[in-house]
Amino acid sequence: MTRRTSPRLLTALREMSAARSATAVRGNGRRANILHSWGSCGAPAARRAGLPLCVPASTPSRSFINLAFPTSTRRIEYTECRTLGYSPEQMYNVVASVDQYQHFVPWCKKSRVTKGQSGDVRADLEIGFPPIVERYTSEVTVVPNHQVRAVCTDGSLFSHLETIWKFAPADQDLPASCKVDFYVSFEFKSLLHSQLARIFFDEVVKQMVNAFDSRAAMLYSSQQEAPSRRRST
Repeated sequence: MTRRTSPRLLTALREMSAARSATAVRGNGRRANILHSWGSCGAPAARRAGLPLCVPASTPSRSFINLAFPTSTRRIEYTECRTLGYSPEQMYNVVASVDQYQHFVPWCKKSRVTKGQSGDVRADLEIGFPPIVERYTSEVTVVPNHQVRAVCTDGSLFSHLETIWKFAPADQDLPASCKVDFYVSFEFKSLLHSQLARIFFDEVVKQMVNAFDSRAAMLYSSQQEAPSRRRST
């Protein structure tokens, strides 16, 4: 017996087949879209050439020494007063002997004095730590046994430098003594030097003043002891 298929059944089978084909096509398109999206923003995208990193045009940096140092505060001044066991004449001789500075003043490598026809005195000094050495020239004026003043007139180190030493008798009860007033005012041309000076300023000044005291002790201590020995006998 031959089984016949009704036209309605054939029509239904064709519709189901067409629907399945359309679904398959849509499914393939959706999967293709998914794969495309995965390749654009997912892990497979890492296989593409890496994008350049975003680096700032200028990288801010910090330095130990701030070179943006206010110009108005670069000048430094210092004063000190001491009573020493030497006469005003003795301390004056120590300070006024600028040509001897190379032998006892810290960081002074060379000191040379020249005198002009008008009696003016110029001191050429060389200071620094090897291999960094700086030279400058000062004009020195004196009031014998009372004052020594030096002003920088030429050099690449200072834009301003002035030192003043004043000597006066101390208490009458201490005849072999004097009051020493020391004043210094300076300004470096270099901002870096200005900052370093502020860091080490106190120690540098103390060493310099102590150097003159020690020089006087070396030159005059024996002379000071002799009168005391004579008085004791």
